[in-house]
Amino acid sequence: MAAPIDFSAIVARYGPAVVHIRATVPFNAAAGGAPASALSADVIEHDDPIVPFFRQAVPQSQDSQGVMPRAMSGVGSGFIVSPDGLILTTAHVIGEADEASVRLTDRREFNAKVLAVDPQSDIAMLQIDAANLPTVRLGDASRVRVGEQVLTIGSPDSYQNTVTAGIVSATSRTLADGSTFPFFQTDVSLNPDNSGGPVFNRAGEVVGIDVQVYADSDRLHSLTFAIPINMADKLRSQLQEQAQQVQQAQRVEESEAAPQGAQGPAHGNLGIQAQDVDANLASAFGLPSAAGALVTAVEPGSPAAASNLKTGDVIVQLADRPIDHAADLSAHNLDLQNRKSVPLRLIRERKQMTVMVNTGPTSQQVNAAAGGVAGPRSEAGSRQRHGLDRLGLAMHPLTDDERRTLDLPQGLMVDQVSGTAAAVGIKPGDVVLSLNGTLVASQDELASLAAGAGRQAALLVQRNHARRFVTVDLR
Repeated sequence: MAAPIDFSAIVARYGPAVVHIRATVPFNAAAGGAPASALSADVIEHDDPIVPFFRQAVPQSQDSQGVMPRAMSGVGSGFIVSPDGLILTTAHVIGEADEASVRLTDRREFNAKVLAVDPQSDIAMLQIDAANLPTVRLGDASRVRVGEQVLTIGSPDSYQNTVTAGIVSATSRTLADGSTFPFFQTDVSLNPDNSGGPVFNRAGEVVGIDVQVYADSDRLHSLTFAIPINMADKLRSQLQEQAQQVQQAQRVEESEAAPQGAQGPAHGNLGIQAQDVDANLASAFGLPSAAGALVTAVEPGSPAAASNLKTGDVIVQLADRPIDHAADLSAHNLDLQNRKSVPLRLIRERKQMTVMVNTGPTSQQVNAAAGGVAGPRSEAGSRQRHGLDRLGLAMHPLTDDERRTLDLPQGLMVDQVSGTAAAVGIKPGDVVLSLNGTLVASQDELASLAAGAGRQAALLVQRNHARRFVTVDLR
């Protein structure tokens, strides 16, 4: 019989590595025009990875407004994973903040830089300027079993730790629509202070990141999930590799005048950003199944750009490895260090094709601003207006100042949102870049594309320099 967990020993050893986080919402995004950082439970948006679980668990006949899950935001916990101040927490806690304040249990406070917020995995990474910090020890979430004991540690705004314990209720599972729900579920008691904090196994290893979800339904009052730490460690490795590449490029620039095109990505980096394909995106793009990595951005001068990869391509296989999720692509990127080229199988405009991608550094930029051919002009004003009405968007083409600020060659800035676009989380200030993979530079182009689309359309939207496809129901 296994010995009981020494909870007090785990807390004493790793509690100092758990930090209190207070995210600061950008000035223009806060209510009343003032920065905000108050604890709240915000409705989880439709493209959040937790939502598919609730679509299956809560009967569709119930009032959708009453059962939309909420997660703690603005204030929560995190934990230090490197002595120089790298911190993990959830994307829900950070939200759209560019900065956050971090408070340690020894009462020291730091301003933290938000390094990455990945809505696909609900993981955020922060960096504080410090050294010789206490850290946690990371474990292997793939070894988590139903019924095993776990412990969570949080850091409220009082320099102390809060602790909850329970068992693993369920591990990752396949939902009714065939999609994978990667989080594991626990029965630890809800504690808002612990959201974003570490979940420990009996060996004192972190196997997950705590996510507190409030369901507001008769069937599911509240749930506690944990993001598998393997997902966070994978993102951390990718982020560190990118940072090393930037540092190397900076050293080259300092030592000699860099030739044009020398800022291409380092060996082994494809140079793309991608997201998972859900059932709605699969329908909008006419895909055979909800699988693959949907390309949301291609870096100029990268191997992907040199091979003419495009926004809207869906990568389904890298070399001999199938790609079911965007995270699979990120993981395999790191394994391409010793290969000169690799075959990439993708779906473009509903057709399968294979391209060879040079995984070594490129010597020059290729088609620096691929731009693409503008979408077809609308043939009638009524058709254009009908197309925009179907989207529920009012917008304007980017001005010269907006293009320079956002570093975009073209796009449409959202001024007002209503109807179906508002329902999927599009907000004023977002920039619409394409519809179903076709770039747009004017309202006429977007309206014509929308008018000719089917019942669903995939919009590529940029917010705070991060891009993501969202599926809009056309009425």
